[in-house]
Amino acid sequence: MKFIDRVLEMERLDGLVKAGRPGLVAVWGRRRVGKTRLLLEWCRKHGGLYAVADLSADPIQRRYFAEALSSRFKGFADVEYPDWRTILKALAREAGRAGWRGPLVLDEFPYWVESSPSLPSVLQAFLDHEGRESGLLVVVSGSSQHMMQGLTLHPNAALFGRSLAALPLEPMSPTAMGEALGIHDASSCVRAFSVWGGVPRYWELAQPFGDDLDSAVEQLVLDPMGPLHLEPDRLLVEERPPALAVRPLLDAIGAGAHRVSEIAGRLGVPATSLGRGLSRLVELGLVVREQPFGEPGRNGKRSLYRIADPFFRMWFRVVAPHRGMLASGHRQSRLAVWRRLRNAIWAETWENLCRQAVVGLGEGKGPLSGVGGWVPAGRFWRGSGPEWDVVSRSLDGSSLLLGEVKWREGPVASVTLQQLAKELSAKGAPPGEEFAKVKRIIRAVFVPEVAGTANTIADHVRIVTGREVVQALGGQ
Repeated sequence: MKFIDRVLEMERLDGLVKAGRPGLVAVWGRRRVGKTRLLLEWCRKHGGLYAVADLSADPIQRRYFAEALSSRFKGFADVEYPDWRTILKALAREAGRAGWRGPLVLDEFPYWVESSPSLPSVLQAFLDHEGRESGLLVVVSGSSQHMMQGLTLHPNAALFGRSLAALPLEPMSPTAMGEALGIHDASSCVRAFSVWGGVPRYWELAQPFGDDLDSAVEQLVLDPMGPLHLEPDRLLVEERPPALAVRPLLDAIGAGAHRVSEIAGRLGVPATSLGRGLSRLVELGLVVREQPFGEPGRNGKRSLYRIADPFFRMWFRVVAPHRGMLASGHRQSRLAVWRRLRNAIWAETWENLCRQAVVGLGEGKGPLSGVGGWVPAGRFWRGSGPEWDVVSRSLDGSSLLLGEVKWREGPVASVTLQQLAKELSAKGAPPGEEFAKVKRIIRAVFVPEVAGTANTIADHVRIVTGREVVQALGGQ
């Protein structure tokens, strides 16, 4: 699959090379998100050198590193290096003689640290002295977000404060996925994104199936021999330290338990014992802690925990509770499970994407423009009262956005839109002083596709379509 998107990340990395400053860059992100591909493309552009660690012993790791360096410095691997300090000093000498300033990419850096715990301190000393003198730009990268952040961002870490830049690599947008898979209509894009999310590795596997999403899901995910059938377990094992201990939390959340008390009840453990595991899942980007829009972050009384990653959300809804049946069944029975559950999965993904798109929809001539921009949107709920799918406030605090999100197959007729608008208007505004202070309320109905071209309906409720949502997400 061709290299696409990552424009902002590539510009940031290119700027570091152009600046000509020696030092350290830290890059991290979950597995399969495209870190290695980005760094390889960057190295090719600037004559850099890429080396990757594995799970081998420390002397073998140094041997492999020397072999990688020998592709640029002839004969570098002909010498045995007794420790990392020696090999890095030799690198600085050779780079200085050749006038080579990098970039040097050390991928899967946590694996090197696992086999040599003193390496961060050694690298710190190198960056402060020999690396600075030779002008080297060094990049450390890793998929273990826990370790990478701990190695570079924790105040007690040896490499803390040494980074010229810290670049967390997030999953890519539905727009990029549509380009990669040749999907051009918004509804199909939402359906595919609800399965593969923003992870390029999954796109590569799905690409040969074209627009046949059902077959792709059945063969890649539902089939016990499919390459993604056990993907969540593999990702949790590959974390450093391994994160398999939090797997039961994902099972509970995926099965519909979203409050701490509900999760604890499903697992049969005290609610007070879940804090560390839930924090780990949030840190890994697999779970999001959601609060009603407008509530302060420290107030956790109404917090809900939801699976954030689309692929994980789909897997724990479809695969996890049906493993036995999927293993013993045939293709048609596996497809029957998927087809029974897929509409709810598409609807949840669509609602999440609508909230994420609000900031972009308020820019330029977007359907929610005219107020000077919106803060990131959320949901609002309180007790047994009504819920609002999309709530946001204008940057100046004068306007309130209230939105209703509906997933429908095919174009939504005008009469249905009018009914949705009527229901949204009847709910009024959420309770609370912060909502009562606004001068203007803008209401919007989000649907994948409309019959006709109307931008507003009854009571001047704005219509936002799937095409506009996907375009807004691609521009953010």
